[in-house]
Amino acid sequence: MTRFFSVTGALSIALALASPVAAQDAAPANSPAGTAATAPAPAQDPHAAATNWKKGRDIPIQYFRALDRRGINVFETTKVAGAEFTGFKLDFTASFTAQAQRINHKNTADPVIVNGVNTNQLADIGFGFNNEGANFGVNAQIAPGMRVALTSYLSSKHHNETWVKDGYIQVDESPIDFVPAKALFQFITVRVGHMEINYGDAHFRRSDNGNAMYNPFVGNYIMDAFTTEIGGEAYLKARHLIGMLAITGGEIRGTVTAPGQRSPAFIGKAGYDGQVNKNLRVRLTGSWYKTDKALSNTLYGGDRAGSRYFWVMENTQATETTQAFSGTVNPGFKNQVSAMQLNPFVKFRGLELFGVLERAKGKASTEVSEREWKQHAIDVVYRFAPDEQLYVAGRYNKATGTLAGITNDVSVNRVQLSAGWFLSANVLTKVEWVRQQYKDYPANNIKNGGEFKGFMAEGVIGF
Repeated sequence: MTRFFSVTGALSIALALASPVAAQDAAPANSPAGTAATAPAPAQDPHAAATNWKKGRDIPIQYFRALDRRGINVFETTKVAGAEFTGFKLDFTASFTAQAQRINHKNTADPVIVNGVNTNQLADIGFGFNNEGANFGVNAQIAPGMRVALTSYLSSKHHNETWVKDGYIQVDESPIDFVPAKALFQFITVRVGHMEINYGDAHFRRSDNGNAMYNPFVGNYIMDAFTTEIGGEAYLKARHLIGMLAITGGEIRGTVTAPGQRSPAFIGKAGYDGQVNKNLRVRLTGSWYKTDKALSNTLYGGDRAGSRYFWVMENTQATETTQAFSGTVNPGFKNQVSAMQLNPFVKFRGLELFGVLERAKGKASTEVSEREWKQHAIDVVYRFAPDEQLYVAGRYNKATGTLAGITNDVSVNRVQLSAGWFLSANVLTKVEWVRQQYKDYPANNIKNGGEFKGFMAEGVIGF
């Protein structure tokens, strides 16, 4: 299986970086909220079917976010069904990524000798191809407006073996023939299961192991608020208004042990998302997350696939699997956390602006008082050429706060510049230059005076 994904990843990069195929085959620009997740109408004749690949395959599952470029800038799934219910449907999806990395790193940390080894000496890294990522999805339409989803990671940085990411049921239409219930479900959506929690909007734009179609960059944010938890979500989707309340177990896995050390997590979101006119879309949401007790909360450490930057700022004894989250900051709020995130999004013709303003507080059970972290980021993306098949993008991201064992605040800042090309609705190539700097870490910390910078190239396939 590992060999299979190595071949798949190599083909992905080869297609992405070398193919001169005609640009006119790229898919059209993604639609505004309310229509972007809609599958194309079934082909009416063989000629239509023959050209349907340019826009992406037909999607038989209702209320579904496409894994090709139609899913870009789609946040919560809308109340547009997108497909007609004609009975039980079973559908399979897949996403693949591979990267080539050329990044250097350095630090000014004092030597710390343990068993004759300097644990602050950085590993020697250079050009190479990273371990490929692959996702596999099983989706079933089991009733009108009722679907089941299961996502597995077939190969990832942190876990090389196959394992299940999430599974849930989503209900968008009343399961009972009762007029008041039918009327209510015109505005509400219910999702129950073990699923990616809907805290903030940044997780809709991040790379999720093999699924990197939605991210205009290669790397995710420094503080990467992404995890899966067991619980339920209830949405209100009334015209341009969005509301959500959720309750989960507050942890990445379920357990009934140590009840005195656990409590539910409460999550909320409210906002506006509207197409002001043909050229302008505006979205603004605010989210919050809170749990008072948890055995092991992973709001900022739940990406079990691992980060995109391999081995950066790691020492000579590091391993790819154990040090899978290189380049990210986990505040370490293991047992108590409260967080808020504000996300503005504006798209005017080909220009997109997306922002992250975040504040989080929490601690581990061994700490006396809470610590605080703040993060802000701004993405600027410009999509151009016919059907916006090309883009250039820039991001500035900074996170500042206190880590356990370090008395003063530390900070990490990153600049990312990228460019991308959609060869088709299902194939994306992108390149990124990144520079990340670590400030105010103590002299005995490996990140003292730390910096990494260089280039990443990534090929993405999604269908």
